[in-house]
Amino acid sequence: MTTRRACGDCMLCCSLLPVEEFGKPAGERCRHAKFGKGCSIYSRRPGSCALWNCRWLVNDDTAELRRPDRSHYVIDIMPDFCRAVHNTDPAQSYALEVIQVWVDPKYRDAHRDPMFRRYLDRQGKCALIRYGSREGFLLAPPSVTGAGWVEHESGFDQEPQHTLQQIAATLGGEIAIDAEMKSATVTTADGVARKVAVDDWRGR
Repeated sequence: MTTRRACGDCMLCCSLLPVEEFGKPAGERCRHAKFGKGCSIYSRRPGSCALWNCRWLVNDDTAELRRPDRSHYVIDIMPDFCRAVHNTDPAQSYALEVIQVWVDPKYRDAHRDPMFRRYLDRQGKCALIRYGSREGFLLAPPSVTGAGWVEHESGFDQEPQHTLQQIAATLGGEIAIDAEMKSATVTTADGVARKVAVDDWRGR
């Protein structure tokens, strides 16, 4: 059971995440984000914004973490995947589910926050630490490596950012958008469902 928090003055997602509908790249502050007021087009914001939440906001096992504008990272509610390639046989590869973490490039070591590291280790999954759509690395916790923390450079320049459809298809799950109930659900192959309720869903 999760308890929804409030954004308050935090608008870090409006700076770190890309918005395809606006052509806004990752790492660039959204022109509609107004300090102290929030989104100036909230009632008509695009679908990608309406169907999105950060894990801190919905308190998804993030009770000990600080608000994103204070920790300088945003943990994405939606999973993503990396393509893991065999060291000696590049023809062998598989999709590895990861937790997306958007880190403020001005605070590149924010991922070293001990509270975040404990959170990631509890999840038993790797994190895709993003400084933008094309820059970042894979962070593997001890619960995955069986030893210590491992940072592995990722080939962001070789593959464009994945769509929700690509993520669901690759992870063996599905996406369901319910316009009437104003929600979207992504279910991955392990049966984990992420449901995001919105108050102003609109098709696109």
